Amino acid sequence: MSTILKETKESVMYITLNRPDSLNAFNSEMLMELQTAFKEAGETSVRCVVLTGAGKGFCSGQDLKDFESEKKTFKEALEVKYNPLIRQIMGLQKPVICGINGVAAGAGLSLALACDFRIAVESAQLIEVFINVGLVPDSASTFTLPRIVGLAKSFQMCSTAERITGQEAKRLGLVNVCVQTPEVLKTALFKYSSKFAKAPTKALGMLKILLNNSFSKSLDEILDEEAVCQDIAGNTADYKEGVNSFIEKRKPAFKGN
Repeated sequence: MSTILKETKESVMYITLNRPDSLNAFNSEMLMELQTAFKEAGETSVRCVVLTGAGKGFCSGQDLKDFESEKKTFKEALEVKYNPLIRQIMGLQKPVICGINGVAAGAGLSLALACDFRIAVESAQLIEVFINVGLVPDSASTFTLPRIVGLAKSFQMCSTAERITGQEAKRLGLVNVCVQTPEVLKTALFKYSSKFAKAPTKALGMLKILLNNSFSKSLDEILDEEAVCQDIAGNTADYKEGVNSFIEKRKPAFKGN
């Protein structure tokens, strides 16, 4: 892989966008390599994924030169490259942590919003930049953003392309944790990925899907789905370990199954 870096350590897959000279802007190769990496994450014993960017930025969005050279329609590009990736991330029944080490703009912000847990440095810039080139947000931004910050703030961000700092993003709930420097970001990513990798993975995966579907389901549908998921969770080895550790007054050693 030439546009991303990927390694797995202690059940955590670390994916780094690796086009630092362009602030990790998306080209076709990167998008397809990301699809391959997330497919692997879903098919292996990986229990958590960490996604971040090399250099000074997380992802500045689509590389417009690359897009113009391909001569694809926007619809074709989204259906083949972006939408499958977003579905992979949001449908992956394992937690995905995003480390926003700098600018996250356009589809780069969409990518971050598709993740389950976001950590940003204070100086990060989160920007729904599409309107600046006469486009609408894509890659699920119009799905994820209103669920996080509400309709009014979503319209403001998308219609004005205002820059949201890491500190402001924490206040708005756009990110879960805000840290001072890229060095502290690395420490925080390790802390939370280690925590998630030691959690009951099956339950976390079902929790993720239940929450992602919650706005489009009725109360009765959610109650039914919770009951089905709880039955599955209650038959896992991790549930048995959780009960035993509680009775024995020790920390549980979940295995992810």
